[in-house]
Amino acid sequence: MKKSLLLVGCIVSIGTLCAQTPSFISDSLDTYIQTGMKEWQVPGLSLVIVKDGKVVVMKGFGVKDTVSKEPVDENTLFMIASNTKLFTATALAQLEYDKKLSLDDKITKYYPDFQLYDPTSTALVSIKDMLCHRIGTKTFQGDFTFWNSLYTRDEIMHKMRLLKPIHPFRQDFGYCNSCVMTAGQIIPKVTGEAWDKYVEDSLLGPLGMNHTYTSIGKVPGGVRLAQPYTTSFSGELHTVPLDRWDNLGPAAALISNVSDLSHWLMCQLDSGRYDGRRVIPFGAMLRTRDINTILSSRKRGDVPTHVSGYALGVESYDYAGREVYWHTGGAGGMVSVVCFIPEEKLGIAILTNNDNQDFFVLLRQQIIDAYLGLAYVNRSEAGLRGFSKLMADTLRRINSWKERVRGNTPELPMWAYAGHYIHPLYGSLDIRESGKGPAGSGLAVVFNGHAHLTARMRYMDNGEWLLEYDNILYGVFATRFKISAGKVVGLETKQSDFVEYDPYEFKKE
Repeated sequence: MKKSLLLVGCIVSIGTLCAQTPSFISDSLDTYIQTGMKEWQVPGLSLVIVKDGKVVVMKGFGVKDTVSKEPVDENTLFMIASNTKLFTATALAQLEYDKKLSLDDKITKYYPDFQLYDPTSTALVSIKDMLCHRIGTKTFQGDFTFWNSLYTRDEIMHKMRLLKPIHPFRQDFGYCNSCVMTAGQIIPKVTGEAWDKYVEDSLLGPLGMNHTYTSIGKVPGGVRLAQPYTTSFSGELHTVPLDRWDNLGPAAALISNVSDLSHWLMCQLDSGRYDGRRVIPFGAMLRTRDINTILSSRKRGDVPTHVSGYALGVESYDYAGREVYWHTGGAGGMVSVVCFIPEEKLGIAILTNNDNQDFFVLLRQQIIDAYLGLAYVNRSEAGLRGFSKLMADTLRRINSWKERVRGNTPELPMWAYAGHYIHPLYGSLDIRESGKGPAGSGLAVVFNGHAHLTARMRYMDNGEWLLEYDNILYGVFATRFKISAGKVVGLETKQSDFVEYDPYEFKKE
């Protein structure tokens, strides 16, 4: 972050706000954020607001880490996760503008052996299809297998043939991280440079985003990211490991701060220019904003929106008569939002380090309301009521399961459940006896597709077991073994909806 830009941000934020700055921003924003962070248990948050080509607000709130108490500032690094997708889509749109490729090119043009589940989709699927999530799969389908896993990008692309769609090809939206990763893998085929290098050279460098990294492995030694946290499945803050997402890089790997993201927002709001220089051809920028997949065409009751759709790496919707572009990013322990409204020359980026909260998107909405002159409704307060009820219901259900762990004896001896289990997409897991605990014997589970993913199983009653992942982000669930003719033949495992919605059916070898 250059000192001159920081100085402008500070001066504007403390005393020379332009006349059109809403009173909520100048008078109430800090208090609103501090209250919301406390209510939603958000340890740290950083925010930038860009308006009319200037940084209006750029600052941090709270702490990177609840132990060290190191404060968050505008340079604090967070994983921005799926906010990576627009960078990838923009890079591909640039290449199309330069006539190096067409977004309508088939994936098989570059990867002849690539396959989706059915041959028709395989023959038709294009770069554009991958970037706008319309291959027919469910949202997050396959992510438990791919997320933080040991599989390489090439191996993930190969496994996509096993993702059985639930919708016809190109009919419905199904958010697909492996799709965007696959689109990003076209870049080395066309340029000879890896996705990482091309994004650095064509976007991050020209935009002066010198503290934005394409891999956690590229963050300089001694530079600490914000510590990731979750309150999922416990209601209390728990640290979780930093994600390792090189294998899904084009979909999710960028690490950044609001200082750098202010450059990205200024470029988006100035037709592809930054600091007086053309960085992105405006035609390429427009290509990323064209809606390709309809999300909804019905009026909503909670916000002044009628139509929303997914473009290329970014969502578009109308809001009080303006066209808004935005995307969220969800990493383990961190969620973020990047949003821009070209008609208003308004851009917002918010980065946080608790993944189990909606405050980050409600704050974005509150800021937009203020700039558009809408009647004040406390978005955070309204959203918290529904969230708190849902969280209370989840904790009651988990506590009821834990109360059923009372040393009961399962249908078969413990050794009968141990063994090697396989799943056609995921791979394998191993289960072993873990000895006796205060509530009886248990089982230990090792997920072999990941480097450090383990879980514990304790018997409850009526054939049900309590499955608890050692990384609490993945969840706490009740599950069953499948038993036939007195033998264990399978196991259903569930994981957090944050990772993937559907359970996996493993077969015992």
